[in-house]
Amino acid sequence: MFLPNPTRARLASGLLTLLAAGCVTVNLYFPSAEVQKAADQIVDEVHTGGPTKPAPADHSRLGPRLESFVAWFSPASAMAAEQKVDIEVSTPAIRAIKERMKQRFPGLVSFYESGALGETRMGLCAIRESVPLSLARKAELRRIVDGENADRKQLYTEIARANNWPDEQIESIQKLFANSWRAKARTGWWIQDDSGKWMKK
Repeated sequence: MFLPNPTRARLASGLLTLLAAGCVTVNLYFPSAEVQKAADQIVDEVHTGGPTKPAPADHSRLGPRLESFVAWFSPASAMAAEQKVDIEVSTPAIRAIKERMKQRFPGLVSFYESGALGETRMGLCAIRESVPLSLARKAELRRIVDGENADRKQLYTEIARANNWPDEQIESIQKLFANSWRAKARTGWWIQDDSGKWMKK
């Protein structure tokens, strides 16, 4: 069907507006719950030195095929499936960073336990200068903290890159990881609250 030029221009303009609105909506969404879950798993891996074992799948008496069939027609299950978002946290770069952090973690433990080191509200570890250390121990602590924080920053950046999120989301990733580092710190370790105040866990 032939449309006059002004009509075609209006249609094209309307389509561009709809596409732009759709792009804005997609870019505004950030899967915080999924990132928090991934952060918990990664911190567990670093602390234990191995991968976190996923919970075993619960196959009901219906059997996998019939169970899937029933789930397909369940409104609640369909809604949950739509809301579920898979994020990428296992690229070669991310796996390499995690391995370095696992190897480094045992060397950090004594500094956490002495109070010389703590977990910050921004997902990094920080030296607490109030604890007296020998010059050699101070040098060792600075070296190990520099390496750890460099890897943590790279980890947050790589997660954003692997999921095609803008750089503006890296700070959100850091804060979610901060929740995990602090929550999984051992009793007696120092952590920062969200205002930046240090407290012993």
